[in-house]
Amino acid sequence: MIVGIGTDLANIERIQGTLDRFGDRFRNRVFTETEQRKAERRKDPADTYAKRWAAKEACSKALGTGLRMGIAWKDMAVSNLRTGQPVMEVTGWAKTRLEELTPKGYYAVIHVTLTDDHPWAQAFVVIEAIKRPEANGASK
Repeated sequence: MIVGIGTDLANIERIQGTLDRFGDRFRNRVFTETEQRKAERRKDPADTYAKRWAAKEACSKALGTGLRMGIAWKDMAVSNLRTGQPVMEVTGWAKTRLEELTPKGYYAVIHVTLTDDHPWAQAFVVIEAIKRPEANGASK
């Protein structure tokens, strides 16, 4: 079952301007070390930062809070599988909120997709609750 959906659109040029103006102060406030390493390896880091910014905004919306109620930017982190597929990990208050949203007997999976077409970066997040297998291992 779907327990949350969020989307966000970020302007890459706006993110570049913020990087130019605030540099490491912005990077360290919003992005994890893993996210920063990924972005800084790219030809145009602002594209990667903008997609991750949009993903964090989309995730906060899917959690039903927006960026309030104690969720910190770094409580939501985007990394990639070896295949390149983006994945979202939540910690801190975002993880607590995810646990609150997840019905008893279910576990949550956060699906995230990212795209960009200069000057825009976009992210969609869907939080899915999946029924846990029965404790005795039998499936029906």
